[in-house]
Order: sequence, then structure tokens, then C-alpha cells
Amino acid sequence: MPIKKIAPKFGQFHTDDPDLTSPYPEPLASFSGLGGYTEVERYWVNEPYALIVILLNEVTKEHTYRVVEPSLTFFEYEMLERINDDLQDILTLEEFAGVKKGKVLSDKINILCRMYSTPLERSSRQKLFYFLSRDLLGYGKIDALMRDKSIEDVSCNGAGIPIFLYHRKYHNIKTGISFEEDKLEHFVSQLAQKSGKQISIGEPLVNSTLPDGSRLQASFGREVTSRGSSFTIRRFYEDPLTPTDLINFGTMSSEIMAFLWLVIENSKSMMFAGGTACGKTSSLNAVSMFIPPAAKVITIEDTRELTLYHENWIAGITREPLSRGGEGEIDMYELVRQSMRQRPEYIIVGEVRGKEAIALFQAMATGHTTYSTMHASNVQEVLHRLESEPINVPRMMLQSLNLVGMQVLTHSDRERVRRLKSLTELLGIDPVSRTFRFNELYRWNPSSDKFEKLGESDVLRKIMEQRGWKNMDIKNELDRRELVLNLLVKNGIRDHKSFATVVQSYHIDPEETIRVLKAGGVPEPGEVCQTAEKVVPVAIKLQAEKSNTKI
Repeated sequence: MPIKKIAPKFGQFHTDDPDLTSPYPEPLASFSGLGGYTEVERYWVNEPYALIVILLNEVTKEHTYRVVEPSLTFFEYEMLERINDDLQDILTLEEFAGVKKGKVLSDKINILCRMYSTPLERSSRQKLFYFLSRDLLGYGKIDALMRDKSIEDVSCNGAGIPIFLYHRKYHNIKTGISFEEDKLEHFVSQLAQKSGKQISIGEPLVNSTLPDGSRLQASFGREVTSRGSSFTIRRFYEDPLTPTDLINFGTMSSEIMAFLWLVIENSKSMMFAGGTACGKTSSLNAVSMFIPPAAKVITIEDTRELTLYHENWIAGITREPLSRGGEGEIDMYELVRQSMRQRPEYIIVGEVRGKEAIALFQAMATGHTTYSTMHASNVQEVLHRLESEPINVPRMMLQSLNLVGMQVLTHSDRERVRRLKSLTELLGIDPVSRTFRFNELYRWNPSSDKFEKLGESDVLRKIMEQRGWKNMDIKNELDRRELVLNLLVKNGIRDHKSFATVVQSYHIDPEETIRVLKAGGVPEPGEVCQTAEKVVPVAIKLQAEKSNTKI
């Protein structure tokens, strides 16, 4: 329907109407307790509308995740239903395609409230605005969950079943949210549409990426899941974990991180392996921040998870077939194969599962530095999986891999933690036994929750030869980088932009970077290097000299 036909019906916005997007001074959601439960913690995820309360069952000693939202009177609920119906036509107009969707929704709610000639307090309008924006612009009943930065996974296992979460602090925890079967099917369809996909009885499975970057896996109806539609959302954060975070969490030590910083800068290939949810991708993303700032990087994934702070970066994503015959599919193998024609210095593959691994190891053999992850429980299993079906990488090509980091999700002092279980070098194939030789550098000790150094590094020996360093030179360099990392932890510098700026600054002037960090506080990104505007140009020049290319 054209705008000119709708506009007269809804009148004009009055300047004295409240802007419902502006902060409301009082909480609209409140919680006073629940019988049989003890309150453990509460925090806002969308103040003043959505409050999270963590409860402990006094009998079962199980935690429960409760979302507290504004309560509606019968009259407010009737208004909500009426406005929701009347808004359906408006939300298809071009004006709603603008960036300030919340402001458009606020104006329309105010116009409709005046049309109804019914007095409505500001607090009531704010409640209506919250529920309408939650359902029309957000994620409906799970909107508060999607706003909670403590949540890693959201899982709905079927109709009438409570949604389960994986919480950073409370781990697997049940919520009080569930869906009726027909509403769940409708909601799953909405999630698929938000990610640009369609789901139906004919195509009941979807793997895609939501607008915020989170990974979605969903099933429709009872075609492939007997308990009804289901969905799992793996959360993605715009502010990814950095090496500072991993040191703070105890996932790795600053000594190990300094070692990785040096070997990554010197183009040594590595793979992270471990079980499900052990932090492989998070570690991969974190250490990728050590890649020289001007290096050309290509990432290849099924669904977008990696976030780099590099301008010279191509983010590749696979594409599913456009038809049932498989036409138009672009898989990881094709993306890896094509990436080698783009002259990258670093290739990062989110996870290797099939023939793309052959192309990845071919890239290693031709001088490209590569990083990836895979599921395996130890280094021997990593090599066995790479050599076996369906991957089938020839044993001789496996010698191009320099390091394997084994990650584990385990318990420490009754807390579930992620740890780098071991860091191992691959030393090639023994000419007599034809088996792989390993050199385990670091190992995590569960009893002390500390990392133990087990041996000297052959990779460092090769770096010394390449750069003409002596033993004292490389020791000093590792100590200096470890000091930088410890200063970052001490000063609380953990966001990826600031961290990347420090790495860039160190790349140009290590001593000046250390001096600034020793001054204390949390310096702004531009203050870490006094000549921040020169960081990238100088880095590009150094990188060009390293690769003997002309600027």
C-alpha cells in the first residue's frame, strides 16, 4: 500500500509526544523472590525492561535462569494486542527500512495511542514499546537471552520443553521459557528468515548465521526431530576474546602466549584441536591478533565466527547449493583452492573436516602460513584423522604443520574451565620407523592449574637461524613480549581494537610501547603508540621489505 494512503489514516507525530527510545528513569521490571528458591545473582541486560535473576532451588540445588520483564495490566495487554495488529501494515513501509527503526516504532505507537483517544501514562507506553520492539525488531521471547553477554549457547529442544543455556558462570542452566508447538514453528521460521534462509517441511533443516553473527542450527516440525521444532544458537560476540582474556581466564599463560606471538609473527603454521566447546575457535581468533598488521589474511568458514582487526583481510564464507541438484554450491575446498590465487600470507580455516584439508596442506607446502581447528582428543588422533577418510592428507604433507595446541573443557576446583592441555611441535617423520616425532613444549598440570615447560623448541631454533639471532637474543625477545602481555593484563587492556593497536605499536617500536604501558592506567588506542598515524604505513613498508615486494 502506498505511503500517501496510509499517512492520512495515522495523522502526524506531535512534538509533545514522548520519545520512547530515550532512557526511562525508573525500573519497569521488578522481582521480589520465589518460594523454594534462593536468589544468587541479578543483573540487567536491557535496563529498565529486562532483568536476569539467577535462582538456586533449595531442594535440588540446581540453578535456574529467570527473565523478569515488565508486567502488564489487562488494559495494557489489550492495547498491546490492538497496536500490534494496527502496526502490521506500517512496518512494511519504506520509512521503516531506515537505520532508526526504534524511533519510527516510537512515533507510530504515540500516533496510535492518540488515535484511540485513550489516556495512557508514559510508563505504560514504555512497556508497550518494549514488547513491540522486542517482538518486531528483536528476538521475541528470547530477546533478553540474546542480549546477555554471559550466554554462549541457547538451546530449544522441542515444544513445551524449557530452553536451556550455557552460561559462562553457571554453565548448563534451565530457563522458565518454553514455546507451544505452533508458536515454536512460527518462531523457527522467523529465525530462518532473519538469517536469509527458508525452512519448511520440504527443507526442514537450516544452518546459517543470524544478523548479529551468531550461528543458527534449526529443525522444523517433526520431520527430523520427534519432539517438534528445535533450534540451537551459538553466540557470536562483536568484541571477541583477546590474548589478554585467555591469560586472565587461565586458558594459557603469558609465557605460552609470548611464544605464540613470536612464532605466528614468523610464519609458523598451527592447529588447535580438542572436543566440543573447548574453546578452539576462541583461541584461534585470539592468537590471530598476533599476525603482522599489514599481512594479507584470508579466513574461510562455514558460518562466520572469526573477527580480525586487519584491514588487509578477506572473510570467506561457504554457500549452500542453490538447487536440490547441488548446483551453485561453494564449499570450503573451493574457497581454500581459490584463496591460493589471491596471494595470501596467512590462511585461516575455521575447522577442517574433509578434502579442504588437502588444499590447506598444499598451501602450507607452497609457503603459506595456515591456522585451523579440528575435533580430536590428542596429537596422535589429529594426525590419524588427517591421514584417514574422508580427509586423506598424505603423510609427507603433514610435515608442513609446525604446532598443535590441544584444548580441553574440564574442571578445576569444581569450576568448568577451558585450558590449553598441551602445546606440541611436529618434528617430521623418523626415517627408520616412519612414525612422527613429537616435541611437547608445554603441558597443563591439573593439580596445580599451572603450565609446565617440558623442553626446548625446535621452532625457535629455526627462527634464530632465519633472523641471525643468538640464544640471548631470542630469550630477551620472549621476555619482552611476555612483559608486554603482563602489562596489558595489569592495565586491563583487553578489547580487540586496543590490543591490536598495541601489537602494531610493538611491531614498530617495542621499547616505546613498553614505556607507555609501564606508565600505568589504560591508555587509549591512539596513545599506546605516540605516532599512531605512522603505525600502519611503516608496518606496510616492513611487511613489503620482508616479502621483497614493491610498495
